[in-house]
Amino acid sequence: MCGIAGTIHLKAGSVNENALWAMMSVMQHRGPDDCGVLIKDNVGLGHLRLSIIDTSLNGHQPMLSFDKRYALIFNGEIYNYVELKEHYVKDYPFISGSDSEVIIAMYMKYGQRCVEYFNGMWAFAILDTETNDVFISRDHFGIKPLYYYQNQNYFYFASEVRALKQVCETLTIDEQRVYEYLIFNRTDQTCDTFIQEIKRVEHGHNVFISQGKVFFSQWYHLPSRLTTPWESVEEYRTTLSSAVKMQLRSDVPIGVCLSGGLDSSALTSVILKDYNLHDLYTFSAVYGEGEQGDETQFIKYYTPELKNLKWVHPSPDTLIDDIEDLLKCHLEPVPSLSIYSQYKVMKDASTFITVGIDGQGADEQLAGYHYFFGSHFKGLLRSLRLIKLVHEIASYLYHHKSTEGLQFFALYLLPFFAKRGLTHRTNGWIDDNFYQENAKKSNLLKQLYNPKDLNDSLIQHFAHKLEHNLKWNDLNSMYHSIELRVPFLDYRVVEKTLASPTHQLINEGYTKRILRDAMKGILPEELRMRKDKVGFDNPADLWMRTPKMSILLQDLLSSQTLKHSGFVNIEACKIISQNHQKGEKHASRDLWKMLHLNAFLENIKKKESSTKEIPINSLKIIT
Repeated sequence: MCGIAGTIHLKAGSVNENALWAMMSVMQHRGPDDCGVLIKDNVGLGHLRLSIIDTSLNGHQPMLSFDKRYALIFNGEIYNYVELKEHYVKDYPFISGSDSEVIIAMYMKYGQRCVEYFNGMWAFAILDTETNDVFISRDHFGIKPLYYYQNQNYFYFASEVRALKQVCETLTIDEQRVYEYLIFNRTDQTCDTFIQEIKRVEHGHNVFISQGKVFFSQWYHLPSRLTTPWESVEEYRTTLSSAVKMQLRSDVPIGVCLSGGLDSSALTSVILKDYNLHDLYTFSAVYGEGEQGDETQFIKYYTPELKNLKWVHPSPDTLIDDIEDLLKCHLEPVPSLSIYSQYKVMKDASTFITVGIDGQGADEQLAGYHYFFGSHFKGLLRSLRLIKLVHEIASYLYHHKSTEGLQFFALYLLPFFAKRGLTHRTNGWIDDNFYQENAKKSNLLKQLYNPKDLNDSLIQHFAHKLEHNLKWNDLNSMYHSIELRVPFLDYRVVEKTLASPTHQLINEGYTKRILRDAMKGILPEELRMRKDKVGFDNPADLWMRTPKMSILLQDLLSSQTLKHSGFVNIEACKIISQNHQKGEKHASRDLWKMLHLNAFLENIKKKESSTKEIPINSLKIIT
């Protein structure tokens, strides 16, 4: 897990070395252990290392192949590197025990097809020093980030938007991204970012740069892989355990983000029951009994089994202390203050661990959100399974005492023009001209709010929604120099789960049925059959009413930047804030969106300077 950056002159001119250093200088949190640079003709590669596997100097990057022809910079982990080393490249003369060197060996043997053998998370670049061709790849689902900026002469790439902001000649706000953020609470559903000039290498894609030309190609297509469902609950249980085992490989301390929900509890119990790691560190955000998002009662089930259960206490005061760094960590706007809970967990965990295990990805493949009931109901209606539909609706109402799933069912049945009208009426604080101009250009209603059935909805989420959660995971963890691993996104688990029949996902009013069934006898029943969904929620409504946050909001609503942005109706924003402060309305999400958008607009054109010197003695420069 690291930070990578590169600069390639597309017309065979000299490397912009200053740009390379500028990008690396603002990502030192991603790799505090070591760094290196390689300069070869028109190509410059930079690497910031967080040492995980083989922490010796043998793992230094840029890493050269044994014949010195290929050079690698790599961010991520190849979990099956041991198996690859034993079965595919056992004749390679390895000098390290790192997974990074296995990537080089596999590339030398299989070329660009090497990625088809990898089980892991990655963004890497390989330079062929003989031809000066560069091969870049990103993992199946976009767990590890990679962005690029291309102008007439240069192709730049880096692990964070913040880094590329350092080298862009111009920075233009992408108003369509702002629109979808404000209206739908969505980001990262396309290759675009909030800055028009900076794009994202799409997940499951490669980039090949040769003789000044840039070629993009898709190496992984999820829908075409959905051919084999789970044969049994036991097969699911065995495969999930295998994924966890691989992701426990580490030469540094490891821990688990334990929320108290089904997903993180399942992973924790698998680690305890299958691998007997009772000295494992776990980290849980708690707020006080009865507070929104507090799951202390469920986390306490693990007190007898865990020696190092750590409690993290995000609060309004810690938020005020951290807010400047939080907004620096997340340059691009995030539509909810829920990111702070994970940020605080990572901050506190960094004292104890370098690797964390997280339950991200389970909801998207196992239908964990309430709106998936809406797509489930629609699928039953389309297939005319009316008796089953009535039974599932009744079960949903009985178990959840909520109509949210039915509201989404109704939304999904509406014609397009009616859906668009509803989004406008529920966001009255958005500037009307801005709304009208961008509503007609947005594809998001079709991408995420028009599923045919449950399976279609899940695939849409992997294509257009999961990545924003993965980006926030990466930023929160790497800002504190922690590698965060996600066993539910082992491609073996994802492919078979999404290929499985609906009743293994939602049945009798319960989501995640196959996971619940697989955890029988492993999880306490109170955890295994939980019906509520909390996630990294927190008491944001209360936090936004504290005196210090009220002052921040007053400053926000007098901001000339926000007022003149053309994105919001500032008078309507003031009314929302006033109603929230009086307790007449719970509007923390809207207020946070205003606050983060304003911070983004104010910071977008500021170049950052390094907070510390990059250790020059660790550099490797080849010309």
